[in-house]
Amino acid sequence: MYDYPVEEAIRSILPLCDDFVVAVGKSDDDTLELIKSIAPEKIRILNTTWDDSLRTGGHVLAAETNKAFNAIGNDTDWCFYIQGDEVVHEQYHDAIRQGMLQWKDDKRVDGLLFKYEHFYGSYDYVGTSTRWYPYEIRIVRNDKKIFSYRDAQGFRKGDNEKLNVKLLDAYIYHYGWVKDPRAMQRKQEIFHKLWHDDEWVDKNVAKAEAFDYAAYIDAVKKFSGTHPLVMQPRIARSNWQFDYDISFNRTSFKERIKQFAQDKLGINMSYKNYRLI
Repeated sequence: MYDYPVEEAIRSILPLCDDFVVAVGKSDDDTLELIKSIAPEKIRILNTTWDDSLRTGGHVLAAETNKAFNAIGNDTDWCFYIQGDEVVHEQYHDAIRQGMLQWKDDKRVDGLLFKYEHFYGSYDYVGTSTRWYPYEIRIVRNDKKIFSYRDAQGFRKGDNEKLNVKLLDAYIYHYGWVKDPRAMQRKQEIFHKLWHDDEWVDKNVAKAEAFDYAAYIDAVKKFSGTHPLVMQPRIARSNWQFDYDISFNRTSFKERIKQFAQDKLGINMSYKNYRLI
């Protein structure tokens, strides 16, 4: 219904994993059957029930992440976390393997940090403003003192301590803002319920037949790279058009200062949920 590239997300990192745990909540669609069909020789399914009392702030997402994390056996060194709208390009597999091997025995390193490309509107545009998070932790050491943080944004350990991480020369491709505008509108109406109560959603989420991508743009650019092989069939099936004149990009003075610091001075002024070592 919400057109997440779940199968593509899983398949994109399967070659990097010896064991794969997928937490599948109760649903009335064919999600469970889809997951069962992907790689039954490698995937273990954890059937779960979401706790609606954890809805505010998206905490239920972290709770579900922790269920899967805690189901991983002690014989595992690293745990690769992937969300249902994130895909890894096969061109980064070697760099990821190298990083996991390089720091496997260095107990100072709690996790591995990825760069991000955030696609917006179509598979041809990526967000460039600093409101898009530039990095996130997606590989963590198999240490049960580590836990999913807030709305599964990242990870913490012990008494809410940030993880010590190494940066990989690899990207996560985030496709959460690339959908048929009708599917995106349905997602907006439902997904906000993971953070807010019904009254807030009714007041703040516009009712419409289709999502207006152009209305929410601050700055985007044309994507000049290639998409992962697992995404090619989905991209070929895309049935909507989104074209945007980037000369209409809107950036505030504050945003331009942050962008200058990031691009020219190498200073990341965004919130950092980690310690780079």
